[in-house]
Amino acid sequence: MTDQSTERPNRRKIREGLVVSSGMDKTAVVAIVDRVRHRRYNKTVQRTSKFFVHDADNDLNVGDRVRIQETRPLSKRKRWRLVEILERAR
Repeated sequence: MTDQSTERPNRRKIREGLVVSSGMDKTAVVAIVDRVRHRRYNKTVQRTSKFFVHDADNDLNVGDRVRIQETRPLSKRKRWRLVEILERAR
C-alpha cells in the first residue's frame, strides 16, 4: 500500500519564462511560450501567456529567465511568485 497521506494531489503549477516588463513596484510580467500542435493543420503554433509575478526585492530585469510558482491571489491580477532566477539578461 502506498502512503497517500504524504502525497499532495493538487501540486502548485511551476512555469519557466522570460521577464518582459519590470517597471512596476514588486511586480514583474513574465511571458510563457507554449508550443502546441494545430488541430486541423498539424503545424506547431506558439502561444504566449503573460503572468504577473510577485518580486519582493525588485531584482528582476527585462530578459531574465525565471521559474515561477502559482500562489494565492496577491492582488487583482497577481497570482504567481518568483521561485528562482535561472539566467540573468546580458
